[in-house]
Amino acid sequence: MSVWDSIVGQQPVVSQLSAIAAGDPAAIAQSWLICGPPGSGRSNVAKAFAAALESPDHGLGDEPTRAAHLVLAGTHPDVTVLSTDKVTIGIDEVRELIGMSEQMPSISPWRIIIIEDVDRMLERTTNVLLKEIEEPAEHTIWLLCAPSAQDVLPTIRSRTRIVNLAVPSNAAVTRFLEQHDGVDPALASRAARLAEGHIGIARLYAGNDQVLADRDELVVGVLGMHRASDAVLLAGRLTDSAKTQAQSDVDRQAQQDEREFRRVNGLGEKDRIPPKLRSAYHAISKKDDLKRRATRRTRDVLDRALTTVASVYRDVAVIQNNADDAVGLINLENRTAITELSVRLTRRDAVRRLEDIATARRRLAGNGNPLLVFEALFCALLV
Repeated sequence: MSVWDSIVGQQPVVSQLSAIAAGDPAAIAQSWLICGPPGSGRSNVAKAFAAALESPDHGLGDEPTRAAHLVLAGTHPDVTVLSTDKVTIGIDEVRELIGMSEQMPSISPWRIIIIEDVDRMLERTTNVLLKEIEEPAEHTIWLLCAPSAQDVLPTIRSRTRIVNLAVPSNAAVTRFLEQHDGVDPALASRAARLAEGHIGIARLYAGNDQVLADRDELVVGVLGMHRASDAVLLAGRLTDSAKTQAQSDVDRQAQQDEREFRRVNGLGEKDRIPPKLRSAYHAISKKDDLKRRATRRTRDVLDRALTTVASVYRDVAVIQNNADDAVGLINLENRTAITELSVRLTRRDAVRRLEDIATARRRLAGNGNPLLVFEALFCALLV
């Protein structure tokens, strides 16, 4: 098992970064932008690259070294990962990273800072980061992650070395689910197909029956809409479900954070929090932070729903263009209803509906009211 074993369907990139990690340290670029569509594994690639850079064997051994294990576990003292479950990355968080980047590494060759979803930074926050990206400290490497180079400011793009990831194939995702997670082959194949190359969503579908059932229900609901009342009811069910799922996820994470805080500080489940620890304890469950997490999680659930809806009209277009044998259907279980819909719609109608879905995605990203966005979308999809 090497540091790269968790990377799915990215062999060219793995070969490239593996060779760089094993090369001359003086020739290694110190600012990177790792780009890939959601679910392509860009954060995992950044962590594996960091593990190879910090490891004495440069990640070439059959088994990860202790340094590599620490990086992959998120406990290496010289590797910092900034991830966020909020809508944006705050300027104070970035300033803290910059201060850390100036420090010498403690046990390894490099101080490495990974920023996931750098596209979530506002422009003024990105500008604070810019100088450090342009002139990093001598022993610091920055690994930034984003869906694409176009999602970050041109000033960042021009000062980083860009690595582009591919969408993993269904076969590669299926193998990963079977070998890494022990998923039944039939379920692994279906989860990979429905996830459309998104590894995280494939694992979610394979491991959560309710999420998979919700997806099936949404597809059936879209295909069964005939009146405006159907569209309005479906939009209401979807947004209510997204909020409930998001709040449940946030509450569960807050409970896990509390348990971890108690464990780290040697406190039992019912022990009182000592006065000197109370401010840190309350910081993990601040109402404003929990609200922002719930908002971000709701958006993620609704964004996944839009991808599901788009897959229906993608399948319609595939059938209309006789491309089934070449690229296959995503929603195989709904082939009959999708075929019937492909007859009722023209090719232009199918394309317009995909454009309507893209418009809804932009409205959500612009803080549009989710219920109104989906009501408008589903009404626009009616035949």
